[in-house]
Amino acid sequence: MDVDIGNALGTQPGLTEATLDRLDDRVAAVHETITAGMADEAFGYASLCLPETADPDAIRTAVDRFDDPSAVLTVGIGGSALGAATLADALDSDVEAHFLDNVDPAHVEAVAGELPLAETVVVVVSRSGTTAETLANFLVVRERMDASGVDWTDQTLVITGTDGNLRRLAETHGLPALDVPTGVPGRFSVLSSVGLAVAAIQGHDVEAVLAGGRDGMDALAGSLRESPAYAYGATTYALAARGARTNAVMPYAESLETFAEWFAQLWAESLGKDGLGQTPARALGATDQHSQLQLYRAGPPDKLVTLVRPTERAVVPIPETELDGLSYLGGSSLGALLDAEFEATEASLAAAAVPNVRVEIDRVDERALGELLFGMEAACVLYGELAGVSTFTQPAVEWGKRAARGLLGGGDFPEAEAVADKREFRVES
Repeated sequence: MDVDIGNALGTQPGLTEATLDRLDDRVAAVHETITAGMADEAFGYASLCLPETADPDAIRTAVDRFDDPSAVLTVGIGGSALGAATLADALDSDVEAHFLDNVDPAHVEAVAGELPLAETVVVVVSRSGTTAETLANFLVVRERMDASGVDWTDQTLVITGTDGNLRRLAETHGLPALDVPTGVPGRFSVLSSVGLAVAAIQGHDVEAVLAGGRDGMDALAGSLRESPAYAYGATTYALAARGARTNAVMPYAESLETFAEWFAQLWAESLGKDGLGQTPARALGATDQHSQLQLYRAGPPDKLVTLVRPTERAVVPIPETELDGLSYLGGSSLGALLDAEFEATEASLAAAAVPNVRVEIDRVDERALGELLFGMEAACVLYGELAGVSTFTQPAVEWGKRAARGLLGGGDFPEAEAVADKREFRVES
């Protein structure tokens, strides 16, 4: 992963090299904190150890029992699904990947109704084994399999904590089970069984993903000038402190669109605390040059745009044409056109003094994805340390979970009582 922060300098709001020099002393101190936390495998910091501590052999053993599936369905939510979805959507496979990460009944019915259930592996993921959305969707899918005459116990993989409902279910029915790593928040768990089991079922090289993560580990250093991840984390932190409160992540590869969703959870849930944080926005190049770019270039000066691309692409030639004004396209390629769009957007933002950062990987493959995902996690941890927020907790999310559970009769939670206090101002048709 390479990071170019040149277009974050001298913009509005922007940085100077002198700013970076002053910030670099703090980066060095935070690097010591991070490396000490990794050495102790302390809560949260253990996430950055996963390239070395994850066990690909255990993952392979757990999925080997599933004989030539045509589809895999992940039932999870948030960090229990987004990492696996990022890898699945980025990499090609003959095994189709589907995800139930919401309880919209129409969507659940559509997915469950379209799947070849007899040829589908179901991966159910919940650390606690009590996540309401996940367990509800799993019960629906299990019922559909029973009704179709499919033995769900032959086709279900559980990924969960060391105890809880799902662990007991696995033990009762002899289901293969993988552990959710301890000390690792869900949104940081992509380089573990949580993110890699689906990749293994799809036939991807999970060892290469972890090798990419180790490349990212090796690139960490005590200076933002020597570490791409820290350069990104420090730059985004400093820009947010100067008013760039929105970070629009814009991959120039369709296969990386879900990466932007994964990034949004990582950034929002980790850094949005104590009135601080940077709101992630998702865009896709070149599509959103024709929609969102107008706002980023000419709207309020409160944004950073992160442009992400692979430097190697498939070659799809553009045929010659006799159409007036389009002859310049003939003999080029779609990849060259997309790269030109990338660089034009970058220059357009710089010309309007909008800070933007370039993030590049060699290609969209397992190793490069592992390095990219690790790099963004390390950048997030650095940002959180610099900002002084509790990066690895999510109290606002837990409040909502308790309220929903109370409303459904799952316990006596005072948060549920707050729902009754909703203020109304109805305008009806």
